[in-house]
Parts: sequence; structure tokens; C-alpha cells
Amino acid sequence: MDVRDWLLDSDPSIRWQVLRDLADTSAPEIAAERDKVATTGWGARLLALQGSDGQWDGGTYWPAHDDDPDGQPWTATTYSLLLLREFGLNPASREARKALTPVRDNSRWEEGDQPYFDGEVEPCINGMAVAIGAYFGEPVDKVVDRLIRDQLTDGGWNCEAERGSTRSSFHTTICVLEGLLEHERSTGGTPQSREARQRGEEYLLERRLLRRKSTGELISGQWLQFSYPTRWFYDVLRGLDYFRAAGGAPEGRLEEAVDVVRSKQQPDGRWLLENTHPGKVHFKLEDGDGQPSRWNTLRALRILRWYGGS
Repeated sequence: MDVRDWLLDSDPSIRWQVLRDLADTSAPEIAAERDKVATTGWGARLLALQGSDGQWDGGTYWPAHDDDPDGQPWTATTYSLLLLREFGLNPASREARKALTPVRDNSRWEEGDQPYFDGEVEPCINGMAVAIGAYFGEPVDKVVDRLIRDQLTDGGWNCEAERGSTRSSFHTTICVLEGLLEHERSTGGTPQSREARQRGEEYLLERRLLRRKSTGELISGQWLQFSYPTRWFYDVLRGLDYFRAAGGAPEGRLEEAVDVVRSKQQPDGRWLLENTHPGKVHFKLEDGDGQPSRWNTLRALRILRWYGGS
């Protein structure tokens, strides 16, 4: 099987990233494929589900009717916008501006009724808001400042800090790091935000992306199971894809995590979907756990390419 051909036989949201990250295609060809995200396939389908009030499923973080007994629902505005960002919807496109304007004007957080791009109180959610806002060109400096203040002494973040936790969480930290990186790409960041992001990276690196700093034990076996969409959950593939996106030379403390990715490649060259996070979705992006996953294969191959693997 030619894995690259298999990846290209898919949705525009995957195809344009394959062309950019794995095929060294020309910039005009990449841009032309990326533009299709707004008008065909998953991107267009998700944009069409936005309500007349500017929200998806009637809510900002939670749907208007949270009636899924099997897990957290993933259909409200925040997780819909995260998907559009991951699909690569061009933030300068007419479709993106049409979608983001009513979110800015109408969507408010359930926690305290704050405007969307003012953020709320939990750093994991604020990390998502920063990633979305910075990507789509909305001002989120106030949320970034709050994240800097919320950073814990060990270098990471934890949504339980307001309830007394003093230890960081990988789940929260990766959400914040992705947001700070997007903000830095969009605006250049500030000395304080760049320092906060570097400290957050060091929190993960000191633990080799998967082990306790104190004992060296594996923190969670679930982190070795690769999901997509990742939602608010951490796993090793997500951690490595963040470091790849951040750029710079790979370093030795990532080696064990990279070996985990290598070990997961199937004989036919693909990676599987392994740990779908249950809950209501707009529509499925993969065939299910245990089946070959284009999203995980794309992310794994570009990590290995960046790291110097095959």
C-alpha cells in the first residue's frame, strides 16, 4: 500500500496537510487544496451546522441540551471551532469571517456569562479559547495574561488549581501550550508569554512526555493510546505533534515518546485509531477504534519526518 496515496484519497482537511507536511508540494497547490475546506467535505459540513445565533448546538462549551449519557458532548461552539482550526479552515476566508463574527458577538461562557474571547476561569478551556481566537485573528491578549498568572510553580497548568491543586496536569498543560503557540505565531507573543510557554514545554520534557518526574513510572497507559479528535485529553502523539509544530531541533528527552509512535505503526505502514473519547458528535471522522486512522497516520508520519525517522 502507498500510504501517502491513501491519505490523499480523503477529505480536503487531510489532503492539504499531507501536501504541506509530507509531499513538499508547491505553495499555490497547497493553498488551493486548503481553500476547499470551506466549501466541500467536513469543513463545509461543520460550517453549515452553525446556528442562527452564531453557536453550534446552542451552547458555548456545553450544548443547550446535554442529554448524552455516554460521555461529554462534543457538539457545542468551542469543540466545533477547534475542529475547524484543526481542519485548517483559512482564517482569512469569507466563510471563516462569517462564522467567527457571530461567535464574537453572541457566544458567552456558561461559567460566568463572559464574552467568548474574554475567556473564562479554567486554564484548559482558556487554552482552547486562545488557540481558536489567535488562529482566527481575534484579540485574546487578556486570556493570555490570565494563563500566565495561572501557571503553577512546576511549570504547567491544572484546571483544578482553583480548587486547591498545586500540581500540574498534562491534559491542561497541552491545551494551554497549543494556545500560547498559536498566539505567538499570530502576534509574536510577549516576553512573558514566550517564557511561560518555554516553562510549560520544560514541564513535559522533564517527564519525557509520559513519566513521573519523581519515580520515572509511566503516568497513564491511556497516553500510549492515540485518539482523534483529542478534545481536552493528552496522549503521547498529541504531545509530540505540539513539539513538531513548535519547531526547533528535536532533543533526546523526546526519544522514548517517539519510539512509542514508531512501535504503533502497522505492517501496512498505517496507524490505528485507539481511544475515541465517548460523547455526542456532529459526524464521525474515522471508522472507529481498531481501524486505520488517516488523522493519526498523518500526525505520526510528520512527527517522524521532523524527528528524523523514516
